[in-house]
Amino acid sequence: MKTLKTEITINASKEQVWNKLMDHSNYNTWNPFIKQISGSPEVGQQINVNMQLEGKKPMKFTPLVLKNEKEKEFRWKGKLFVDGLFDGEHFFILENLGNGQTRFVQGEFFTGLLSGVLVKMIGSETKKGFVAMNEALKMVAER
Repeated sequence: MKTLKTEITINASKEQVWNKLMDHSNYNTWNPFIKQISGSPEVGQQINVNMQLEGKKPMKFTPLVLKNEKEKEFRWKGKLFVDGLFDGEHFFILENLGNGQTRFVQGEFFTGLLSGVLVKMIGSETKKGFVAMNEALKMVAER
């Protein structure tokens, strides 16, 4: 398993950060990485996710929501073509730091036959996308 993980401290409550994170209809106004999410974010449902790495064409995924725990964690699992080829379990975790601060953790676990090769190819650009989204979320949540 290959893992990419980022985190940022946001000077806003978990509730404020969660509300911005889960307001998928407004992603196009602030999110430089995940351009759009549509569909029901309920556990067991498939959602539509449009991502774009800097300088690359948009990518569309239809992952399955694994976890949606209010103000704590949102997680989904997607795949490339079929299970076991290149699977990604994407997660967003919010931790209360006290004093009106929240640690926002974003990452992904990659598994499957092609995970090693593909993570080498797209890993650094994907991590840059995570960081860009984290910084943008910080800006909108702190307003």
